[in-house]
Amino acid sequence: MSMDRIFGISGGAMDAQVVRMNLAVSNIANAEVYSDSSESAYKAKRPIFETVLSGEVNKRRGEEVGGVRVTRIVEDDSTHPATYDPNHPKANEEGYVFSSNVNAMNELVEMTAAARSFESNVEAMNTAKQLMMRTVDLLKK
Repeated sequence: MSMDRIFGISGGAMDAQVVRMNLAVSNIANAEVYSDSSESAYKAKRPIFETVLSGEVNKRRGEEVGGVRVTRIVEDDSTHPATYDPNHPKANEEGYVFSSNVNAMNELVEMTAAARSFESNVEAMNTAKQLMMRTVDLLKK
């Protein structure tokens, strides 16, 4: 496998993990947002990953690679907790406020998993680079 393919696959996977991590951070930042209805309450966002086969063209980079990419971002449709607080500025006519459906612990797990995946791809790139450098050194002799 050529170096550009290794770097392309790892780079694409790192791009996908950055999107995953950014969404988790955004979800945590909006975890304490309240609304007057469950429809308008903040909904956690999730990335949808797709494999990229080696014959497909990555249009953004203009090269053929395999790996993974984020195809779209969807909203989590789980329920929004309702709290009775008639004094809250966002309370509806019945006195309820709706918080986001973000679970901070789940988001921290997502961030940790994304960071580990990112690190694994960095290590794959470093290993490929080291192997290539050893090959070059052997060819010099």
